Amino acid sequence: MWSTQPKMPSPERALPGRPTRMPIPAAHFVTGNPLDGPFPGLSIAMVGMGCFWGAERKFWSIPGVFSTSVGYAAGYTPNPTYKEVCTGQTGHNEVVRIVFDPAKVSFTRLLRVFWESHDPTQGMRQGNDAGTQYRSGIYVYPGQRRDAEFSRDQFGELLRSSGFSAITTEILDAPEYYFAEEYHQQYLAKNPMGYCGLGGTGVTCPAGLLD
Repeated sequence: MWSTQPKMPSPERALPGRPTRMPIPAAHFVTGNPLDGPFPGLSIAMVGMGCFWGAERKFWSIPGVFSTSVGYAAGYTPNPTYKEVCTGQTGHNEVVRIVFDPAKVSFTRLLRVFWESHDPTQGMRQGNDAGTQYRSGIYVYPGQRRDAEFSRDQFGELLRSSGFSAITTEILDAPEYYFAEEYHQQYLAKNPMGYCGLGGTGVTCPAGLLD
């Protein structure tokens, strides 16, 4: 266990960033669908669960998911770079934005994948990846908070009964989303042998628990 946890910077001490957004590819490397909207008739979810390379891969193949992308959210620095985020001086989390068809896949189904695919009890780290950008988070859009909080409480009970400590996942209203650099998008599809530090707890949700 780490003896100390990385800490969020204060807004006053965060890096200044820039007004220009990150250039991104027009299409998803796997699905061929757009990375950026608008997305009429579709819904959006946003989560942080450690290194975003492995996290994104968990979602793009789910039936009903239209597109995924990786980026930075829940910090202070506008349009940060990856190097800036890694300093811990932007406050941002590495996140996955999931665009999905709610008629084909529910938000609670995405939450199940979220909870089962990482360890939400570790604070500002995920495995050997330590830093503010590796914290667990659900960033909710209108109508999602109740399901997110219910799933946290239910999965938290399962974790406690399995000997884990309390969930540290932050649940916040969805902040502004900043796309990560092009080479990060669908990284593990482009680099199948690339690093993935994502690992779950081995605790699974029984059918119907989060519905």
